[in-house]
Amino acid sequence: MKYLLVVAHPDDETLGAGASMYKWTREGQTVDVAIMCTEAKARAFRPGDNELEDDTNASNKFLGVSKIYEGTFPNIEMNTVPHLKLVQFIESVIRESEPDIIITHHPADTNNDHLQTSMACQEAVRLFQRQSNIKSVKEFWYMEVPSCSEWAINDAMNLFRPNCYVEVGKEGVDAKCEALAMYRGVMRPYPHPRSNEYISGLAAMRGSQWGCSYAEAFQVVLRRY
Repeated sequence: MKYLLVVAHPDDETLGAGASMYKWTREGQTVDVAIMCTEAKARAFRPGDNELEDDTNASNKFLGVSKIYEGTFPNIEMNTVPHLKLVQFIESVIRESEPDIIITHHPADTNNDHLQTSMACQEAVRLFQRQSNIKSVKEFWYMEVPSCSEWAINDAMNLFRPNCYVEVGKEGVDAKCEALAMYRGVMRPYPHPRSNEYISGLAAMRGSQWGCSYAEAFQVVLRRY
């Protein structure tokens, strides 16, 4: 199985699915990552350009990611970019990566770049319908990103409702926290959602919903075989 994570910013992939990525790659499956706003210029406590690139590469290498596709769309200004350009970038990644499963942000996340990424991904995932030479995607998932998904402020939209759980174990949670620590300036002290305690607690809660010790939760919105 080949997975493609399409995310707005560096670290979103690890926050949303780091433990699952670690598990999948160690099972011999392939994971690619596409980052829309690689430079993350508006990020608080952002390290220098080269440091952020090094952090992104180190974290994803540790998780076993095969390839990173880098976009340069403006951070927290993706709503100013024509929707078509966002879609076309993701489509170009789909052509090269040829994933079986695509995972992206939930559109109700409290972050505009997450919304724009999700909406563009929803359009791009249908590329196989428009071009017969494109491999068909089997599944399309949403993930939850701590500090964005749990706010659930926009109640005009359907909120994140998990229907798929990946059992990751304590090893997977520890690996996720270690990969996040490779991103300088990202983690915060508890009770912030980007803390080791919160991430471990969320994995334990999601695991209890599925009858296991630790899990990451996803919402499968498209399945076709």
